[in-house]
Amino acid sequence: MSFFGFGQSAEIDIILDGAATRRTTEVKTEDGKKERLFLFFDGESLSGKVNITLKRPGYKLEHQGIKIEFLGQIELYYDRGNHHEFTSLVKELARPGELHHNTSYDFEFNQVEKPYEVYTGTNVKLRYFLRVTVVRRLTDVIKELDLAVHTLSSYPEMNSSIKMEVGIEDSLHIEFEYNKSKYHLKDVIVGKIYFLLVRIKIRHMEIAIIRRETTGSGPNVFNENETIAKYEIMDGSPVRGESIPIRVFLAGYDLTPTMRDINKKFSVRYYLNLVLVDEEERRYFKQQEITLWRKGDRIRKSLQMAPVPVTTPTSNGESDQVQAFEKIPTPLHDDSYPMKERGEGSQ
Repeated sequence: MSFFGFGQSAEIDIILDGAATRRTTEVKTEDGKKERLFLFFDGESLSGKVNITLKRPGYKLEHQGIKIEFLGQIELYYDRGNHHEFTSLVKELARPGELHHNTSYDFEFNQVEKPYEVYTGTNVKLRYFLRVTVVRRLTDVIKELDLAVHTLSSYPEMNSSIKMEVGIEDSLHIEFEYNKSKYHLKDVIVGKIYFLLVRIKIRHMEIAIIRRETTGSGPNVFNENETIAKYEIMDGSPVRGESIPIRVFLAGYDLTPTMRDINKKFSVRYYLNLVLVDEEERRYFKQQEITLWRKGDRIRKSLQMAPVPVTTPTSNGESDQVQAFEKIPTPLHDDSYPMKERGEGSQ
């Protein structure tokens, strides 16, 4: 940058080695749009060139040093400006001096640790980027290049099915089952709903995939729920003994792996929300957490984590052996009723 239009300035370009053949992926931006970034994985090296082009030929560019950094940052939107760095590598490209012509510098970061996946959510953003800085007395010249990082996992050793019997006493008893509790991002959720007792008039039943983002800690915890997909799996009132199949394809949706306590700043969890709506528009529902993982050959961290059940007291004060459905507000109706879980829950 020049001062009042005088002096020399420069443009910076960061060119990655193998850019023509490197895989890219789309990453959501803060405004909800998508941008395509070069894709990297944990342990991969980064190398390339930094090209500095002088804007005014024949004029020198004085600087106090040129450096390139590889950074991993988490930004909480309620704490803008306070970036939490979990990865920071620096390479010096040039010592203080002068540039008289366009110049290129090679750089390389060997076997860089990238422990987390990129993520842009409602209240938090995790990003990786290269930053080149030409240090000057008045205003630095800076160029950043964002990179995408995916975390890969292998098939979980333990992946039991989810099976529950839930209902409303003397009115509705259903048994639902999902074939697994952990799914890769291109997987298919297969399950069934079996009606053991039906004494209410059900209009339809739907299943939704909900993403829950948790940021902050202690009294400053923020939870944001987002419905990623919703399917109607039954239309009309069922009868006792009827069985409804479930088949939900995850491919094509904006999903990330489950993230738990990332750098002690945020978590991202996914739930299957089973909802029944009766003829008076009352809603009965049950949420069940599932674990999502990105399929790959390399293992970064084990995903063998047991789903954590969400329990709430029952509305009629029954004993602890009965687990209640979570009550989730609905924007259209206040008549939302938790169904009770009968038995021991997920297996």
